[in-house]
Amino acid sequence: METRANYVLIGAFTLVVAVALLLFGLWAAKYSSERSWQRYMIVFDEAVTGLSVGSPVQFNGIAVGSIERLSLDPDDPRRVVAIIRADATAPVKTDTRAKLAITSLTGPAIIQLIGGTPGAPLLATVDKRDPPVIATSPSALQNITDTANRIVERLDQVLSDDNVAHIASTLENLDRISGSMAAQDQGMEALLVSARDAARSLDATLQTTNATVQRVDQNLVRELPGLIERLDSTLARLDSAAGNADAILGENRAAINNFANEGLAQLGPTLTELRGLIRDLRQISDRLESNPSRFLLGRDAPKEFEPQ
Repeated sequence: METRANYVLIGAFTLVVAVALLLFGLWAAKYSSERSWQRYMIVFDEAVTGLSVGSPVQFNGIAVGSIERLSLDPDDPRRVVAIIRADATAPVKTDTRAKLAITSLTGPAIIQLIGGTPGAPLLATVDKRDPPVIATSPSALQNITDTANRIVERLDQVLSDDNVAHIASTLENLDRISGSMAAQDQGMEALLVSARDAARSLDATLQTTNATVQRVDQNLVRELPGLIERLDSTLARLDSAAGNADAILGENRAAINNFANEGLAQLGPTLTELRGLIRDLRQISDRLESNPSRFLLGRDAPKEFEPQ
């Protein structure tokens, strides 16, 4: 009996130690899991087509976690809430942004984390919400969709019923114009011939004008030295005449001053007397013309005899 009791004690002790080790391992694994991962929330304002629970999360192209849950925002069903689990050592900063991306043209959609400056603090240390929220930026898929929607809207405006009618009318007008031009083909040909002849005449005129200008330039260059010499001679003569006039004025400055002071003062009375003389002469001329005999003989002219 004593031997069996020892075996029971040893077995019980072994079982207790195994259970304790298993519990310790589970606690250690849970503690390690909680310390190795960080949960974040991302709110998208666009459709997340192709995204599912378990889809990878990348940071600048490196896998750092996965998506734990996807759901619609109960306050705004246009928004999608994604809960992700990322490596706790991933440097998710306050200026880190999340966006949708695809790994290839036919690959699944993923969440791509981008940005984060070295001086920015870690998001988990600043945002005390559980979990912290990573801001989003428009994805390339959303930009392509928006651009395609704008293009389609503009095409709808361009291809409206009124514009289509205008285009059809314009095409009809072009058809009529082309038909008129085909009917006036001979007239257009004659016009082109006349324009070609006029261009030839203009070219000949320009050549003649160019030759004339060249001859004028050559004659001018040839005669220019003689003209310059004659101009120099004329300027020298003018300079000499100016010098002589200055000398004459210098020599007769006293007489000129005397004439200006005395002669001009006497010029006024002389002009007055000359004006009176002219008036008297005009009166004598009038009398002589009206009655010359009386003026010359001092009596009236004899009257002519008229027979009875």
